[in-house]
Amino acid sequence: MYEFTAPFQSPSGSPIRELFKYLAEPGMISFAGGYPASDLFDVDGLQQASARAYQDTSQCLQYGPTDGLPRLKHELINLMARRGVPCAPCEMVVTTGSQQGLDLLLRVLLNPGDVALTEQPAYPATLQALRLQQANIVTIPVDAHGLDVDYLATLLASGTVARPKLLYTVPTFANPTGATITRERRIALLKLAVQYKFVLVEDDPYGDLRFSGETVPSILSLAAEVPGSRDWVVHFASLSKIVAPGLRVGWTIAPAEIARRCVVAKQTVDLCSAPWTQAIAAEYLADGALERHLPRITAMYGRKCEALCDALQLQLGDALQFHRPEGGMFVWARLNAAGSGSASGMDASALLQRAIENKVMFVPGNAFFADKVDAASLRLSFAAPGIAHIEEGVRRLKRAYGA
Repeated sequence: MYEFTAPFQSPSGSPIRELFKYLAEPGMISFAGGYPASDLFDVDGLQQASARAYQDTSQCLQYGPTDGLPRLKHELINLMARRGVPCAPCEMVVTTGSQQGLDLLLRVLLNPGDVALTEQPAYPATLQALRLQQANIVTIPVDAHGLDVDYLATLLASGTVARPKLLYTVPTFANPTGATITRERRIALLKLAVQYKFVLVEDDPYGDLRFSGETVPSILSLAAEVPGSRDWVVHFASLSKIVAPGLRVGWTIAPAEIARRCVVAKQTVDLCSAPWTQAIAAEYLADGALERHLPRITAMYGRKCEALCDALQLQLGDALQFHRPEGGMFVWARLNAAGSGSASGMDASALLQRAIENKVMFVPGNAFFADKVDAASLRLSFAAPGIAHIEEGVRRLKRAYGA
């Protein structure tokens, strides 16, 4: 009846959000969504920032510049400087969450059929955005240390794929694997981007959530060590995971020519991100509240991660293989066919159905694959549930596995 555009003739929604219908079931414990812990929100700090922001009602309630309120951009530039990344206002675009930043970038860079490289497994919303842009997705495998740069170098040198327009990665505490790309691999990625002239897209929502191990500089900050590479890096960041997702405040740092085009694209999407929440974010950052609040978040996430990993090891033993992350919000695991449980060899989707019957949820790994699905893999998020719920949730998972 309707003549939809090609990408929307048979669209598929987020496989993770499809699980949310089960959250309303009484007693459900969820390891599924990548939600920050609501009880860790700095409610008092945000209320105070909101009151200060609302003193200037003409700024809060009026349209704002498409690229972001100058006051917020000033505070974000200071924040990035503390992260070792100097940037100019013309290189920054404030967005309605970092996901909008990706959408705008794909609009200005990708034509249908262009090659886009992604790590695999990858964030599902990125795969969804690339498919809707009709990109040719080519996947690069990951290991415990993040994206396999040697594989990527061999692939690019072989000439078996067309020159990629971009490569997307979550290099620090990746969603879904929790892995962090090493400093050496980051340098190698920058060199490949310069050599093959593709945009290296660094999505960094979790970088501040380190609770163990040594800090690894962002790819954007390391660009200073690789001549010419800053011209090929686009960096996304957000307050969603470290302050509150309800603010919907993200930002893009990109070469000025890319940033300018993203601003034009944003004009047709929402004119500007909400000035009210931008003003609140600016006041919150100017007050130093984020620096005071981050230690509380990271310490609690560290305790939750330890609780989840210890419980998985105790309850499921060799039935489940996983790596302990040093930060972020996720544990990536794989069902072991040689495990001792009666469900040995079960794929994660089948386990999920039993888990839901036992009032516990996770995300099967197939949601994170563009191709070559690993049906035995799964993602568990430790951020939202409390420690008692984490321990009980793993006990329920054990029952589901042994059912």
